Amino acid sequence: MKFSAVVISVAIAATSTSAFTAPSRVNRGSSMLFSSEMKETAPTTTTTTTTEEDVPEKDMKKFEEKVAETTKVELKAAVAAPAEPAPVAVPVVAEPVAVVANTIPDKSRILAGRYDSIPESVAIPFLKRPTKLDGTHAGDFGFDPLGLSEEFDLYAMQESEIRHARLAMLAVIGWPMSELLAPEWMLRANGCAPSVLNGFNPVSFLSVVAAFGAIGFFEYKTSLRRNIDTPFGKMHREDMEDTWKFGVAGDYGFDPLNLYSSIGDNAYARKGLREVEISHGRSAMLGITAFAAWEAITGHAITDSASIFFTPNAVLPGLYASYLAFGYFFEREESDTYIRWKMSSEGTARWENLKIGLNMNTPAIVEAGAGSAGLPDFDMITEFPEKAAAFFDGIQDKYNNLEKTYMDKVVKKD
Repeated sequence: MKFSAVVISVAIAATSTSAFTAPSRVNRGSSMLFSSEMKETAPTTTTTTTTEEDVPEKDMKKFEEKVAETTKVELKAAVAAPAEPAPVAVPVVAEPVAVVANTIPDKSRILAGRYDSIPESVAIPFLKRPTKLDGTHAGDFGFDPLGLSEEFDLYAMQESEIRHARLAMLAVIGWPMSELLAPEWMLRANGCAPSVLNGFNPVSFLSVVAAFGAIGFFEYKTSLRRNIDTPFGKMHREDMEDTWKFGVAGDYGFDPLNLYSSIGDNAYARKGLREVEISHGRSAMLGITAFAAWEAITGHAITDSASIFFTPNAVLPGLYASYLAFGYFFEREESDTYIRWKMSSEGTARWENLKIGLNMNTPAIVEAGAGSAGLPDFDMITEFPEKAAAFFDGIQDKYNNLEKTYMDKVVKKD
């Protein structure tokens, strides 16, 4: 009985680190401890097993005391040992959710520096971009080869340019109109418009002086104008609030047709229209200069030298019709290396319908290699003028027959 109690105590002490852990049914540790104790008391040469009745009472008492002492020490050590730290819950980090930023640009304000990231001039790539020309203003493409923007006031030069641009747009229309409509006594030799290079007669000189006097008076009255309190001035101050404090050059508050915000009521749409105006004005300044230089060199009016643009003719309408017809059948092939045109699918169908309408049975499209665009049959193209001539000859013959019949039966009738 005592031996059974000792065995149970040894099993509990050997398998537990806490006094509250229940022993398992099979424990190899208890048998190992028991066998080690037995090795100290039993002879090593004994090969037979010993039962409880064979162990002397004195030895059993010592063994029990030693087991009890060992168990006591192990229990104290187990109680004094620091408790194992509780497992720390590792927070689960969720995958970062991509936040889609608002990609709609704010067009209520003009941002400075459209070309800040471009070191070269947009207009002249082999020169560096001028410091003050960063693309903030309309028409600013970094063109200033003489460095005038570094020496003069930028707003004053913008104002001067827009004035000259508007005058040039009026002049490039008025110059040929004067040569077409003005009386001969107002023009110079060969019907040239009066100018500094072509010369004046007394009447044309007084007319030009009067016109430039009116323009000069208008400029004098408006050159120092204050427009920050006008409706357009307030709108421009809001548009340029983050970049510029002087408003917009050329602002006279003139917009009778309310076209200024026609493509969009925001700062960038208005800037776009200003860029359109200054671009057309620059082209007009080049155009009117070319008019004057051409007439001074050749002595012939521009309306005579380029009569195709100023007199009724079939050439320009024919060229325009050809352009429309080409685009009606062909489309440009997308390529960043070559410029190629191919017949579109709609063009193919239109060409087939045209053949049916003209009773042309010749195949319109020849078979092309893989990846190539189909082209019209060249035989049909070469035969088309002959067929067209035969068609008009037939109409002419019918007209001649009708005329002969009318003359014979009506005019020459006795």
